[in-house]
Amino acid sequence: MYLIVGLGNPGRKYEKTRHNMGFDVIDCLVEKHGVPQSGVKFNAMFGKGIIGGERVILMKPLSFMNLSGGPVREMVNFFKIDPEKELIVIYDDIDLDPGQLRIRKQGSAGGHNGMKDIIRCLGTDRFVRVKVGVGARPQDWDLADYVLSRFSDADRKVIDEGIEQAADAVEMAVEKGVDIAMNQYNKKKSASK
Repeated sequence: MYLIVGLGNPGRKYEKTRHNMGFDVIDCLVEKHGVPQSGVKFNAMFGKGIIGGERVILMKPLSFMNLSGGPVREMVNFFKIDPEKELIVIYDDIDLDPGQLRIRKQGSAGGHNGMKDIIRCLGTDRFVRVKVGVGARPQDWDLADYVLSRFSDADRKVIDEGIEQAADAVEMAVEKGVDIAMNQYNKKKSASK
């Protein structure tokens, strides 16, 4: 069984912001696969379903981004998930162009506070992550203000495509393996002509 976690902040105030990429990808997966809402457990919304022939739990922590680790650890322990083989975390990345994906099997938090807390609470950085690019912070912007802001109309179309692709990448990782998903989706998007 896979635990697929999308990171974000709960509440209407944060909907469609850069920091809620993980929530948006989970919503996309829920819709595509008809995963029913199972309720709230360990301060997280979750649902159980099947993706690519595998049982999955789709999860959105409700603890706010910087405290994502507690709910993830509780779910991992309760459902006996092996983080190295059965955990996928989806989140935003300011070091990637809008909509660009990067899949990794392990690594540092890269300055992302939600990931820092998950690594701290799990005691390992050896788990799959799917990063969705939201673009670099403009020089005169505060980082928190930037990640909690919404996209321009021009970027929104690209981001919506990135969300769909991230959902496809998660499906491929579950069904065919992370290496195949990395080969398919870790390519830099070519600039449109």
